Amino acid sequence: MFNDLFFDYTLRTVALGSALLGVVSGMIGAFAVLRRQSLLGDAMSHAALPGIVLAFIVAGSKEPMALMIGAAFACWIGAMFVMSIVRTTRLKSDSALGLILATFFGAGLVLLTWVQKWPTAAQAGLDKYLFGQAATLLERDVIAMAVIGLPALLILALCWKECAILAFDPDFASSIGLPVRILDVLLTSLLVVAIIIGLQTVGAVLMSAMIVAPAAAARQWTDRLGVMVALSGIFGATAGVAGALLSSTAARLPTGPMIVVCISGLTLVSLLLAPQRGLVWAWVRNARPVTPS
Repeated sequence: MFNDLFFDYTLRTVALGSALLGVVSGMIGAFAVLRRQSLLGDAMSHAALPGIVLAFIVAGSKEPMALMIGAAFACWIGAMFVMSIVRTTRLKSDSALGLILATFFGAGLVLLTWVQKWPTAAQAGLDKYLFGQAATLLERDVIAMAVIGLPALLILALCWKECAILAFDPDFASSIGLPVRILDVLLTSLLVVAIIIGLQTVGAVLMSAMIVAPAAAARQWTDRLGVMVALSGIFGATAGVAGALLSSTAARLPTGPMIVVCISGLTLVSLLLAPQRGLVWAWVRNARPVTPS
């Protein structure tokens, strides 16, 4: 299995793309979890579907970069709608997220059904963006993921201090003169990047797990932001490579869902066994008899 990881072109490409997805989504998703915007990632990943179909209609082909641009535009528009609804109406964020998720995803399914009835074969495979098809990743797809994802991590590093303050205390950020609204849009845009590079690998339906689960697992092990973000990226990359390896051991074992199962397993282990917050250690501490002084 590990020999194939280095010398089999298909498995190496899928594992590299999955690891890249795990690093980007894990590190950027950490800020979404800290800002309690986990459901925003879910809504945005579902909102990407109509953008993918519209990009195919305009481009006339399934060129990865074109589909990513379409998905990014739809995700960003959906996120801006959510922020506008919360800011200008009496609806709460959960209601706005549910509204946008259902509307965009429903529109995407309608467009996908319509396109699939065209008397051509060019649209074949668009439905794979629902649950992903990592086995179809090519070297050019991984390069496109790197071209989009790595600059997002660089921007996050350059704006680290401002993003950290916004994540923990937005009121304080506003009081010291930071452009809170611009930073909010920036972090949302980075989240869009993390989502679109994973659509071909894990799909629109499962992508939210790659945003939330690595950060939730990492949060159990540390109280330091830098360590949490690094661990989140490591956990995401580990799950990506492990899912690719495990899916290669059996026929018809999809890579995307296998990656999600792996990161869910890491999260469960972290929730149970993390030294400070683990449920097992908390049970052990509470079960110790109290020694009278």
